[in-house]
Amino acid sequence: MKKHLLPGLLLACCITTLSGQVSFGESQLFNDNWTFQKGDVPEASQPTFDDSRWRRVQLPHDWSVEGPSSPDLASATGYLPGGVAWYRKAFDLTPEQKGKRIYIYFEGVYNYGEVFINGHSLGVRPNGYISYLHDLTDHLTEGRNVVAVKVDHSKYADSRWYTGSGIYRDVYLVAANPVHIAQWGVFFSTPEISRDRAKAQVETTLNNTSAAEVTLRLEQDLVDPNGRIVSKSKTTVKVPAGQTATFPLFMNAKNPMLWSLETPHLYTLETRILQKNQLIDKTSTKVGIRQLTFDPNKGFALNGTWMKVKGVCVHHDAGCLGSAVPTSVWRNRLMTLKSMGVNAIRTSHNPQAPALYALCDELGLLVMNEAYDEWEFAKKKWVSGWNQGKPLFFGSSAFFSDWGERDLKDLVLRDRNHPSVFMWSIGNEVDYPNDPYSHPILDKEGIQQQHTAGYLPNQPHADRLGAIAKRLAAVVRANDPTRPVTAGLAGPVMSNETDYPGALDVAGYNYTERRYAQDHAAYPKRVLYGSENGHGYDAWKAVTDNEYIFGQFLWTGIDYLGEAHAWPSRGFTSGLLDLAGFKKPRAYFRESLWSTNPMIYIGTSFRFRNNRPSMDAPALWNYRDGSTVLVSCYTNCEQAKLLLNGQPIGEPKSRDAETGMIAWEVPYQAGTLEAVGLNGGKEAARFALKTSGRPHALVATPSVTSLSGQPDVVEITLQVVDDKGLPVFMADDEISCRIQGQARLLGMESGNPSDMGDYTDFRQRVYQGRLKAYVKPAPQAGPLTITFSANWLQEAVVTLE
Repeated sequence: MKKHLLPGLLLACCITTLSGQVSFGESQLFNDNWTFQKGDVPEASQPTFDDSRWRRVQLPHDWSVEGPSSPDLASATGYLPGGVAWYRKAFDLTPEQKGKRIYIYFEGVYNYGEVFINGHSLGVRPNGYISYLHDLTDHLTEGRNVVAVKVDHSKYADSRWYTGSGIYRDVYLVAANPVHIAQWGVFFSTPEISRDRAKAQVETTLNNTSAAEVTLRLEQDLVDPNGRIVSKSKTTVKVPAGQTATFPLFMNAKNPMLWSLETPHLYTLETRILQKNQLIDKTSTKVGIRQLTFDPNKGFALNGTWMKVKGVCVHHDAGCLGSAVPTSVWRNRLMTLKSMGVNAIRTSHNPQAPALYALCDELGLLVMNEAYDEWEFAKKKWVSGWNQGKPLFFGSSAFFSDWGERDLKDLVLRDRNHPSVFMWSIGNEVDYPNDPYSHPILDKEGIQQQHTAGYLPNQPHADRLGAIAKRLAAVVRANDPTRPVTAGLAGPVMSNETDYPGALDVAGYNYTERRYAQDHAAYPKRVLYGSENGHGYDAWKAVTDNEYIFGQFLWTGIDYLGEAHAWPSRGFTSGLLDLAGFKKPRAYFRESLWSTNPMIYIGTSFRFRNNRPSMDAPALWNYRDGSTVLVSCYTNCEQAKLLLNGQPIGEPKSRDAETGMIAWEVPYQAGTLEAVGLNGGKEAARFALKTSGRPHALVATPSVTSLSGQPDVVEITLQVVDDKGLPVFMADDEISCRIQGQARLLGMESGNPSDMGDYTDFRQRVYQGRLKAYVKPAPQAGPLTITFSANWLQEAVVTLE
């Protein structure tokens, strides 16, 4: 990457609903009818073990989020437990599966998942974020077979945030012929793209488990978004007995429809393997054509258009759902973020579920795909309460030396075909000064390096970072040379004294905007961006005012469990969306900076922070008569005017150049407070606050109106309203849920970060007058009636057929 240019990419991703990330054979979801038991039961590995009294669960499943929470547990986990548990499932092979190779594929098991088939251990995979495959074939019987999985999360405070525990992602059973396409065995890239043509190179890896060499015909068709075959290619290949082999093919797409943020066009690649003219394996893969350019002076371009990355960091949990998040929940959250102007996601700080990447492909969102938060040494972890006592050092560092490079390779192989993925991050804040690495530069005065306590010679020396980064970067480039290697640097002053930044193609800076100008001058070939940033206007101005800074990633896009404060506190609350996925006031502030659609928002409070408006002003207009209320306005319009009960408050104002907001001091009167955004003196947007009365009724709004599309989860938003139908922001009523029909309640989430109650029951208090219920219909469920009630309020009923 001498010029920091990346050729155009034709990228494929296997995102079909049925097969997920399984890219060979005939796959089926293997999520139903598992048994589950907390505690270590070693004899549960045996097929004859009696699990009839165990709990029945459907995967994905996260047992940590079920609690109970306790102030004696770690704030890092949101005061939720870990432990050891077992899962078991019995199955018989179908007639179609007999005589084939049978595999089981786990998208994610947190953590130290050990898989047994009929009492035989197939090994332990320590990394809870990595997807992996096991061959069951040699240990199967003609009749009943039993898969057992031991999950060991006994060192539960092994992360700085909530991870969850269990088989928390999808599982597939795969039947394949002895000769088949390898898992993650299809890879596309386009070394040449023009307006008239995209030239693609296709690498396909085949796996021959038989005892004889085979001659095969490899065929591939490229189908455009309109269903037309635009390119065909085929070749004859030989695969030695018991080996895998990779074969290149070349294809051309005329007048390519490019994948972009505005038009995320996806092609379909059809791959077929024939032996003696008989089809023995096939896979269908979604693909996208797009070009990435990175330049140290101009930043980043997608398809030749220079742009700013407006990114957010996201964790993998969703409030009461824990880490077992249904695809539709992710879809709704990503769509909400994109509607605000967000165009990129950072997987903070580990790989996400495959469904998230497929959604970003479909919706048009870039992804910075991140592998690690620590390498060979663990960061500090407090295991009891909030930063109390001496920290311990649990973490993924325990298996990094044995598994680090393999885990990274598997991540790249799994996700390299997603057009949304535009950078690979090999680490986040592994250079955090003195946690664990240190360097003599930290003794120097005036270095402007946060998190320093001077040089600590007993800590690992920061020089170690360069060698590790070079090894990891080599793994990425060997398996995907088409995207840059990056990392989030927390200690660039220290790291600049090492080989670490030089091992990267693109350098991310965490909360270090003040270093941009001097490091751009000192390292003119370094491509720079903000890999983790605060929500302040000044941090965004550091991007817009410097052409060479191509973007930022806010901490965070969504509130997340863990990394909590003192009890009671469930998690970190800097998100644009809360734990229920509702937009917070700061989401509207960010929308005013990032969205191109005219918008305006007002919120209120009793006081400014340092006489400035707040990005966290709630949409509330209920105060005492005569009170002086401070109004904060966020808008991307040229000016805004304020109306109180139809009467103007002063003259129209423009956005303040220092805060990015507008502010008024207003004497409170009950009624309606409105802000009107003006462009060219004409109204372009309007937002109103109205004084509400007492809670009177519940209003329920489901995410779907029928069950005909077989939704994986129905999200139902509950709002407390007064007798005029106005939302009651201050309401905190306890809501009960009753379901009639074939469905189960996954949980009710209010978004309240300090509510440490039970989220597994059918009761939950609203927060700021609202909450969200997640209802999972059974397959082919009949009519559902979901009733929500509360004392003194009119109930709400949702009926779905």
